[in-house]
Amino acid sequence: MNIDFEERLLRRHSGPVHINLAIPRLVETALSRSEGVLSAAGALRVSTGKYTGRSPNDKFIVDTPDVHHDIWWENNLRISETAFDRLLQKTVDYLDGRELFVFEGFAGADSAHALPVRVINEYAWHNIFVQQLFLRSHDTGWTFPDEAGFTVIAAPSVKAVPEQDGTNSEAFIIVNFPRKIILIGGTQYAGEMKKSIFSVLNYLLPKQGILSMHCSANRGSKNDVSLFFGLSGTGKTSLSADPDRFLIGDDEHGWAENGVFNFEGGCYAKCINLSHENEPQIWDAIRFGTVLENTVIDPESRTIDYASDAITENTRAAYPVHYIPNCIYPGAGQHPSTVIFLTADAFGVLPPIAKLLPEQAMYYFLSGYTSKLAGTERGITEPQATFSACFGSPFLPLHPMTYANLLKEKIARHQTRVFLINTGWQGGAYGIGKRISIQHTRRMVAAAMDGYLDYVDYEIDPIFNLHIPVRCPGIPDGILNPRTSWSDPAAYHKSAIHLAGMFDKNFRKFTGVPQEVADSGPFAIKGIVDAG
Repeated sequence: MNIDFEERLLRRHSGPVHINLAIPRLVETALSRSEGVLSAAGALRVSTGKYTGRSPNDKFIVDTPDVHHDIWWENNLRISETAFDRLLQKTVDYLDGRELFVFEGFAGADSAHALPVRVINEYAWHNIFVQQLFLRSHDTGWTFPDEAGFTVIAAPSVKAVPEQDGTNSEAFIIVNFPRKIILIGGTQYAGEMKKSIFSVLNYLLPKQGILSMHCSANRGSKNDVSLFFGLSGTGKTSLSADPDRFLIGDDEHGWAENGVFNFEGGCYAKCINLSHENEPQIWDAIRFGTVLENTVIDPESRTIDYASDAITENTRAAYPVHYIPNCIYPGAGQHPSTVIFLTADAFGVLPPIAKLLPEQAMYYFLSGYTSKLAGTERGITEPQATFSACFGSPFLPLHPMTYANLLKEKIARHQTRVFLINTGWQGGAYGIGKRISIQHTRRMVAAAMDGYLDYVDYEIDPIFNLHIPVRCPGIPDGILNPRTSWSDPAAYHKSAIHLAGMFDKNFRKFTGVPQEVADSGPFAIKGIVDAG
C-alpha cells in the first residue's frame, strides 16, 4: 500500500476512524445516519440505490507491465495507471476529514494462503457487510500484519466523469495488482467489495497451484466433502445449506494441497421467494447482525415481503456463516469426493442429474451454462442461454484453461466423481413445464454424494452425450430422463437440438482445448446446426 495514502487516510486523518468496530455499534451508527432500518426479524434493511447488482461494464484492471501478459483481456476491461491515480486522488480528497469505518481481517480460511484484507468504508453498513463476509482476526486467532495484502477503498459518493476519467459511467471498480489496491466508487452495491477480493484471489492462487472456485461446499458425517458450482439462482447456497451436513461455505473456495478452504467467513444469499419451508436455515439466519439488501419492507410492521421483486429480483442477505447450524468456521475440509455442477435450464431439456466423465467435467466447467428466464429482464421474451466460463467468468483475471487444467489435475489425483444437476425445468420449457422441486433435487444430490449412483446403470442421452442414471432413491419414474417428461417428443427434440447448438457455438471460442474435451460435448450437431 502507498505509505502517503495510508498516512493521509488512517494515521493523519482529521476525521473519526473506527477500526473493527463491533457489529452492534455499527448497526447503531448506520441507523443514526439513516443508512437503513431494522426489520421485524432484527436484520438491518438497506437500499443500494441505482445499482442493485454488480456492474461488470464498470469493473477494470489497471494495465501495468507487471500483469499485462497474464490477464485474459478478452474478458477484462483495462484502465491506465494515469486514470487510476486520478480517481484515487479524487477519492482520497473526498474522504479526507470524513468519518471512516475500517475492517482489518482475512480472505481465506487456510492460514498458509490467507490474504490480509483492509477495507476502508464511507458507509457504516458496508463495514457490517465486510465484517460478516470476510474472516475476522478475533475469530481466527490470526494477527493482522502491519501491511495489508490488499486494501479496498469503497466510497459510493465519489462519482467518475467518464469523459475525464476513462470509465464507462459514474461507477468504477478498479483493481491495481502491483499497488494492491481496489478502488470502488459510484455504486452502493456491497457485493462489489466481496467479488473484487474474489477476483484478486483468482489471480494470486492459481499461480501457487491452488484452484480458486466459484462454488459452495459442505461436509458429511464421514468427513466427505462436496462442492457445488453454479451461477446465481441455480441453488448453490440453498443446496449447500443442508441440515444433515456441515456447511464449509456458500460461494468461494480454494482447492489446495491439503484440501478445500472457504475464502469467506459469511454467506451472501439470494432472498427472492425465500420461505421457511424450503430454506429454513437461510430464513433463520436473517436476524440481528444480518444485512438485507433491497428487500421490500412494510413501513409500519417492518416485515419483509420476500416474494416482491418491486426493487430488484436480486434481493440479498449477508450474514456470518456461524448463523447457519452445523457450520465449520473457519471453513475447511479434505479433498472433495463429489463435485456438482448446477444449472437452471429454462429450456427443460437437460436431465435432472447426469454423471460426467473426466473430459466432460472439463467441457461443462468451461461452458458454465445456465439460462435467463423470460420476463425477468426487459426485452427477454424467451429463455436465453448464459455461458460463464468456470461458472464465474466475471471474476476470472486469467484464461479459463488455467482453472480448467487445475480442475482436471485435481479430480484425477483425488478420484473425485462429478455430476451435472439441472435445477431448472422439466416437462417443457419455462412457461410450459414446471420447475424441478427442491425436494427431488436434494434427494438426487444425496444419492450422488453417498455413492449410491456409483452402482446403478446409466443410459446415454443421444443429443447431449450425458450419462443419465436409470434410477435414484425417492425419485419417481419418468423424471430422470427429460425426453420422457415432455408430452410432445418433437417439441423436446427441437428444443434440445437448439440448446446443443448453442453449447457448440459457445465452446468454439476456446483455444488450446484437448480434442477429447471438445469431442465430449453434445453429439450430432457439431458444426451442423446453427444455434440461431
